[in-house]
Amino acid sequence: MRTLPSVAGPVDAGPTVLTMKPVFDALFSDVGARLEDHVTLEREPLLARHFWRDGTMLDLMADHDASARNVEAAFDTNAARAYDRFCDRTARLFDAFDAPMMKTAAPTLGALTAEVARRPALIRDMAPHQSLATMLRQHFAEPKLAQLFARYATYVGGLPSQVPALLCLVWEAERRGVWHVKGGMHQLARAIARLATSRGAQFHFDTHISRIEVQDGAPCAVVTSAGRIPVDAVLFNGDPKALVDGHLGTACRHAVAPKGTTARSLSANVLSFAARPTPDIPLAAHNVFFAADPDREYLPLIKGQPQTDPTLYVCAQDRFGGQTPLKEERFEIILNAPPVPPGNAPPLSPPAKEIPQCQTLVLNTLRDFGLRFSPAPDPKTLTTPAMFNEMFPGSTGSLYGRSPQGMMAAFQRPTVTTAIPGLYLVGGGVHPGAGVPMATLCAAHAAAAIQKDLCLTSTSHRAVMLGGMSTA
Repeated sequence: MRTLPSVAGPVDAGPTVLTMKPVFDALFSDVGARLEDHVTLEREPLLARHFWRDGTMLDLMADHDASARNVEAAFDTNAARAYDRFCDRTARLFDAFDAPMMKTAAPTLGALTAEVARRPALIRDMAPHQSLATMLRQHFAEPKLAQLFARYATYVGGLPSQVPALLCLVWEAERRGVWHVKGGMHQLARAIARLATSRGAQFHFDTHISRIEVQDGAPCAVVTSAGRIPVDAVLFNGDPKALVDGHLGTACRHAVAPKGTTARSLSANVLSFAARPTPDIPLAAHNVFFAADPDREYLPLIKGQPQTDPTLYVCAQDRFGGQTPLKEERFEIILNAPPVPPGNAPPLSPPAKEIPQCQTLVLNTLRDFGLRFSPAPDPKTLTTPAMFNEMFPGSTGSLYGRSPQGMMAAFQRPTVTTAIPGLYLVGGGVHPGAGVPMATLCAAHAAAAIQKDLCLTSTSHRAVMLGGMSTA
């Protein structure tokens, strides 16, 4: 979560919505607190507004029946029936794989197979030998709906033709509710930091970490620009590839298997700014403007090249709750992009032509829909893959860690424990994957592992023993 300044206030420049709210209720409940006492969440009745160049517009709603009616009005009765069947399918998949995949610290093929054996009808829902793109083309006779739901692969950093059909359940996570955090997503991070501080945590901001010291096979200290800090354990919230590449010292390079960090997920070009939009474009808080040719939309990304006919996500941050601002309002625009090529030493700033070319592509694409901004966003409001790589060392600018491509991708992503006892991982590059709720579930897995391991090795007696006996 990050923000950038604007004349209208801080603009979200990372995640814009909160889904899977029970995950955050549990996070606060675990320390005897209530989520609603620390942040203000408002549920959005409109999940997203979708635009196509031929003038078609579709609102998908939190209310399923309302969405089905909108699909029928935009297309026809058959499309609405296909939408109903698709939602039934994603609901079954989400419920089936929530426990053996998302809620477990280390998923196994055996557990997944056992779940399918208990419910063999899931095989048809999973379409195990099909990509998401292929499954959607077969399910929806209306190409626009196939294009719409194929885009959910990019929400976890994948491409529709390369990720398994099972990832259609990403839509289900959104369909079960979208909330916005009043004041911006960063307010959630600030609330968690305040609560952690009240429980004794200490934060050292703007402190460069040069390496993790390892002694007798376990972390013993973290060396920072402010000095050396002795540790009992280390929880690393960076991209796991940074460890493999030696950004935290040579002693930690073997902590994660290299195959757990390649291939890389998508990156993005992100514009975050304030302006007045064209008044006659009916923007919602979440808007998707689709590429003209869905069959060619992702071909450049497959080749590691910038898109030429992109789909754009536009978050109008001040329109949550159906509001219509009367002055400059805050926008975040996301254009999918390939990561920085591996093996290269990327420049600290993008090539001189990259930023104006990207900005021109974004603004011209939206202009085709009739959407313009006044004033036009400054080039300085753009964050590129090279800039993300600089902010998150070792990431190659990939915003979701390892790519979700391939049927076995879920089992190859790193888990919270590493080959170095006492060194743990957390974040979007770790199982169960990218996204704010997924990273939070990952943190729960990491916390449980740390508590268990420290309890097993503690030299002092505890009133409550988690996972084993205290031993000298």
